[in-house]
Amino acid sequence: VQLQASGGGLVQAGGSLRLSCAASGRTFSSYRIGWFRQAPGKEREFLVRIGWTGGVTYYADSVKGRFTVSRDNAKKTVDLLMNSLKPEDTAVYYCAAQYYTHTTYDYWGRGTQVTVSS
Repeated sequence: VQLQASGGGLVQAGGSLRLSCAASGRTFSSYRIGWFRQAPGKEREFLVRIGWTGGVTYYADSVKGRFTVSRDNAKKTVDLLMNSLKPEDTAVYYCAAQYYTHTTYDYWGRGTQVTVSS
């Protein structure tokens, strides 16, 4: 599975962005997809994970209620809608794929930069 995150950009605080993770590979529907971010000088942070059917999701407290994840297995995409953005959301955002029987992420995509201005 190859992944590519897109949709980042510059947005004012309080605004919204929709990130998309596009995947290639015939077994995409067998993978859970996670979104992560990494700000300069900080460790990578888990944000959300969506199950292989799209029915189970887990959100980090830092984004719960503001971010919404969804997936379309037919299109092989996972979207992350980010609302009420804050300057502290500024980071490079990554998507990653975890085979449904695994406990670690198997594939990582290139990130997309999100910058939130105050």
